[in-house]
Amino acid sequence: MNDKIYRDLLFTHTIMLYNLKKYRIILASASPRRKELMQGLDLDFEVRRLPDVDESFPAELQGGDIPLYISKKKADAYRPFMAADELVITADTIVWLDGVALGKPVDVADARRMLRNMSGKTHQVFTGVTITTKEEQRSFVAQSDVTFATLDDDEIEYYIAKYKPMDKAGSYGAQEWIGYIGMSNIVGSYFNVMGLPVQRLYNELKLLR
Repeated sequence: MNDKIYRDLLFTHTIMLYNLKKYRIILASASPRRKELMQGLDLDFEVRRLPDVDESFPAELQGGDIPLYISKKKADAYRPFMAADELVITADTIVWLDGVALGKPVDVADARRMLRNMSGKTHQVFTGVTITTKEEQRSFVAQSDVTFATLDDDEIEYYIAKYKPMDKAGSYGAQEWIGYIGMSNIVGSYFNVMGLPVQRLYNELKLLR
């Protein structure tokens, strides 16, 4: 690629995201997977940990309304500390199986139970995302339907022992071994299953003033 083509491409990308140039973009998440996915958008951003946030939610919430509620709750916790030029992205992901929300496992036995329950079934992965500036806030939820093949106990034990999925909703990471051998079908965004629906996020960022 010659220098002129490179400059033209860079200029085009800058114009496409011109509305973001006045902001310092903050990814308020400790998730290494969300950081990796954000880097794929070619945006300058920094990662900050949120203050401790109570991630409880009203019992009447169902499905995608749960992570949407929590992502807004995380944004509200960060808002008092925001500078005028900051744009803060918060997110939360759950697995939804047979009408029950699966968050991060509390221990190995809980991880084992979740994976056994998902074996041979289709579940939903919902990620709620909230984009916050001093002037406005935008929120959305993404859904992916994931079908697992039947997993035997040896496969489940191997995965838990080697990959230690204690920090993952539903006790699994799509990008890890269990995803390679266990996920037989996905309808929706694969990146959403990883924890951040980046294509939808990119389009929402383009709409900011």
